Amino acid sequence: MTKRALITGVTGQDGAYLAELLLDKNYEIYGLERRSSTNNRGRLSGIKGNIQFVEGDLTDASNIIDIVKRTQPDEIYNLAAQSHVGTSFTMPEYTANVDALGTLRLLEAIRILNMEDVKFYQASSSEIFGNSPTLPLNETSPFQPCSPYGVAKLYAYWTVVNYRQAHNIFACNGILFNHESPKRGEEFVTRKITQAVAAIHHGSSETLKLGNLNAKRDWGHARDYVRGMHMMMHENCADDYVLATGYARSIRDFVEAAFARVNIPLEWNGEGKDECGINPKSGATIVEIDPEFYRPNDLHHLTGDASKAEKTLGWTPEISFDQLVTEMVEFDVRNYRL
Repeated sequence: MTKRALITGVTGQDGAYLAELLLDKNYEIYGLERRSSTNNRGRLSGIKGNIQFVEGDLTDASNIIDIVKRTQPDEIYNLAAQSHVGTSFTMPEYTANVDALGTLRLLEAIRILNMEDVKFYQASSSEIFGNSPTLPLNETSPFQPCSPYGVAKLYAYWTVVNYRQAHNIFACNGILFNHESPKRGEEFVTRKITQAVAAIHHGSSETLKLGNLNAKRDWGHARDYVRGMHMMMHENCADDYVLATGYARSIRDFVEAAFARVNIPLEWNGEGKDECGINPKSGATIVEIDPEFYRPNDLHHLTGDASKAEKTLGWTPEISFDQLVTEMVEFDVRNYRL
């Protein structure tokens, strides 16, 4: 029997990789997209198989109920979100409406429609841990979100747990640490770095401007993480899992690795907001600190412990940090346009 999946945020990075994975497994895919997101369908190019798009918005409860009723999915993957942490400080109410209440609306649709057999996946985030004092972080670590995005995702996390316990819905949280790819949005720091590296490699005189170079993140590849999502949904019992590589690297590390891929040397001069990265061969400043990119409340260090996922699901990441950076840089170098 062909399974049917509803993916919210299907035109995003994770939605594109997940759709590809499920189509390879002969799923019938319904992809929910906002009208303003149709121009993001380029991430889905090259995927073999048919995605049936449905127009909707997680801020509209009646619309969500109607979509779930019409599509009759076996599995719902809630990947849609206002997912930019920096933006959540300037749009906290919208972030809460989509990321927190949007999850509630989907679970309410399942409950109201008495669709007890539907399985629900929630894209949680390592941002719910914030500056938690214990590292590495696992499913039992304390939550201390540092941004409106993290707070909204924490509300969604506990909503999933509550609906699982109170209404016996198969609902699981994937607490995913940072995961990137060439499909990552251009507003995210990793993609901003690799696009700037590609431009400088092709002769551009632009300077890469960044905020806190010392913030550390646990970076993996999105393709590995969507595989973990599907594995969670096919356990006998719903549960919550951290997905992470177990290794943290700084923004500075990512920058150095990206420039190294195109053989551009980089030396650091100065301190704090006056620090800059210089190409010693040309003398050009290619990296600068811009305080505009500092966050009001910064998250300093994230490292995950995915031992539960490894033991229970058999999940481990297969794509290394070096492979990730290489793939992203090569993609942006290949697709660079003046």
